[in-house]
Amino acid sequence: MVVLGIDPGIAITGYGLVREREDGDIEAVAYGVITTPAGEEVARRLQQIYRDVRALVEEYQPSSAAIEKLLFGRNVTTAMNVGQARGVTMLALADCGLAIAEYTPASIKQAVAGYGNAPKMQVQEMVRLLLNLDEIPRPDDAADALAVGITHLHTARYQQLFEE
Repeated sequence: MVVLGIDPGIAITGYGLVREREDGDIEAVAYGVITTPAGEEVARRLQQIYRDVRALVEEYQPSSAAIEKLLFGRNVTTAMNVGQARGVTMLALADCGLAIAEYTPASIKQAVAGYGNAPKMQVQEMVRLLLNLDEIPRPDDAADALAVGITHLHTARYQQLFEE
């Protein structure tokens, strides 16, 4: 199973593709970010995110996708922009026929680091360890997206155990 994890954002959307190997270990297939120019109008930025997410799905053919849920912070404008980026990302994934799982930041931290309030650096180090990488993936948004994908793989394993 190949999972596309997404950490949505209007300026930077992180993506990470992970898969479970036959030996049960998890490996990174690809990761990176989709960036949009700050001076560009919002509609064009959202259009770019939509197109780039679709291109990722076409290139890597994941079996499912997972995206981080939006938590409303103090900055309403930022939250609205992230919400819009999240929406077009989900639309792109749905248009590609993928099932989409959603995870809160706390559930991602719990699944990856074992603690729902783990600091960002601890989660990123666990991503590095779980994927057997030499370095923490950069930028942070890519590491966060890989954490979303890892969370979905762990959740799918858990659900599979209960179905057997």
